[in-house]
Amino acid sequence: MLRAYRKRLKISQEELEKRTNIDRKTIFRIENDLNMPLLDTFAKLVQALELTDAEIAEEVKKSIRIEKNNKHLVR
Repeated sequence: MLRAYRKRLKISQEELEKRTNIDRKTIFRIENDLNMPLLDTFAKLVQALELTDAEIAEEVKKSIRIEKNNKHLVR
């Protein structure tokens, strides 16, 4: 999700680092699902990427659906 919204704004990881003061390595790790952002990191990303409440809500819904599907597959 992070990569898609970053690319929508046509900014690099380096530019996002400047806008958020979040280390580029951390941005890379979040984009590649190696890390989950802490709440304060998430808030900085939301602001920098100019996400709307509706976009955030849709991403949360997608995440919940994926998690539910994964739980059904494990059983």
